[in-house]
Amino acid sequence: MNPLSGHTAGETQTRRPKLQPPKKYGVYLLNDDYTTMEFVVEILTEVFGLPHEKAVAVMLLVHHEGKGLCGVYTRDIAETKQQQVSKRALDAGFPLLCTVEEM
Repeated sequence: MNPLSGHTAGETQTRRPKLQPPKKYGVYLLNDDYTTMEFVVEILTEVFGLPHEKAVAVMLLVHHEGKGLCGVYTRDIAETKQQQVSKRALDAGFPLLCTVEEM
């Protein structure tokens, strides 16, 4: 036993809890009959930072499948992206919906 610390040799003094990585959330755009394809591509490039070719591919997925994944983020960032999309769509007069789902 170490007289200074009160611990025996090999005994750990403190145990740190194992940290879990933050949960990830997907941000999705949903198809509607009014929002233009050009506006969706603009959202994908400007809000989500996708290159034009990837933005067109995601836009087509939204158009054909009804839903498309724009990106995966921590909760705060995902919710911020959702708010940005909603504001821009409202300002442009489009009913584009954006959802956040836990991955």
